[in-house]
Amino acid sequence: MRLFYTTVLWLLMPYVFLRLLWRARKQPEYLDHIEERFGIYSEKNDRPLIWLHAVSVGETRAAQTLVAKLLSSFPLHQILLTHTTPTGRKAGEKLFGESVLRVYLPYDYPFAINKFLRHFQPKLGILMETEIWFNLIHSCHSTDIPLLLLNARMSEKSSKGYMRFTRLTRVTLGKLAAIAAQTNEDAERLKMLGGVNVSVMGNLKFDIEPPAPMLELGKQFRERFGAGRKILLAASTRDGEEELLLEVLERLRIPGLLLVLVPRHPQRFSIVANLLEQRGFSFQRRSNSRVVPTEIQVVLGDSMGEMFGYYAAADLAFIGGSLLPLGGQNLIEACAVGTPVLVGPYTFNFAEVTQLAVKAGAALQVEDSDGLIKAIQNLFGNPDTLLEMRRQCDGFVRSNRGATEKSLQLVTNILNKRRFNITNHP
Repeated sequence: MRLFYTTVLWLLMPYVFLRLLWRARKQPEYLDHIEERFGIYSEKNDRPLIWLHAVSVGETRAAQTLVAKLLSSFPLHQILLTHTTPTGRKAGEKLFGESVLRVYLPYDYPFAINKFLRHFQPKLGILMETEIWFNLIHSCHSTDIPLLLLNARMSEKSSKGYMRFTRLTRVTLGKLAAIAAQTNEDAERLKMLGGVNVSVMGNLKFDIEPPAPMLELGKQFRERFGAGRKILLAASTRDGEEELLLEVLERLRIPGLLLVLVPRHPQRFSIVANLLEQRGFSFQRRSNSRVVPTEIQVVLGDSMGEMFGYYAAADLAFIGGSLLPLGGQNLIEACAVGTPVLVGPYTFNFAEVTQLAVKAGAALQVEDSDGLIKAIQNLFGNPDTLLEMRRQCDGFVRSNRGATEKSLQLVTNILNKRRFNITNHP
């Protein structure tokens, strides 16, 4: 089955280049470092290396506390971060600067993967969330490099997809040194698919402390948006949701309400700006740093890496990807700064986290746009209820922390078993 999978990859090779060109139309950075995607690197390293793969922005930010712990616990080691998207790579640069190496992970062609492993010779590898690459995992196993799947999640929809390749998935997951799942449901699905040495360690995002500069940015946003206005944030919205949210805004009857609309993908900033113009909404881009006039209805968040700032400035946040069947986004960052959350019906990518937040009183889940309108109207009309949700956010986050320490212990145990030199002092 792996041979068949690899053959299909080779047949798709022309489309790989076409896809890069297509994405580069809106993000020219996709044409940078193309050689790395095929296992050719200029980065040099002469220290024992721990490698962590974080696909894009979400995974990179989730790994923030773990990377910090690895840097302090293994000062003689080099940390390598690999990414798949330019935005993930840029987020890694912003978070960690020159303290780590950063490159693209090559495509899952055996020749490219083997070049990558020979060049960096990692002592241990860490994949984040749902990164199951058949040739990558096979090559690490064949070269005796322990590979972990941390902060692992497996939705019911994704598990059904992997079940179509039951034998290949079972063999592949069996080659991982360990799997640390976010929830019991994730762990059970991964075990069903063939995972071994599976444990539940929670979600690394609960351990992220909102950076002080982002909290300060939130204060600046609040002053710029209007301290007396009611601020509704629509965070990480996806294609098709903005139209629904603008219809919601038209139907709301809340004096002074300002919608801060932040699309998930930067290549859609201009698309959403055109939509706002077409629909006749008065709006201002975040990149325009002037104070927002009272007649402005929408601020378009056309920036990356500032989500904590947006959350900190908001009275209430709707989490995108949940009004349409897209699976939702993670709501932990909003709760971490005490911002109450609304989500739509489609949260299958973050089902347990959403259920926990709703149960804790930090979030409300609505069934559709009508339910969203009702919830927004009720919460802004009842400040005491909104304040109580804000209080519950803190307890929800604090009660679920600890995944970073558990993950660090797992890494340490595996390195100890392999008798690598992991002296904790330089």
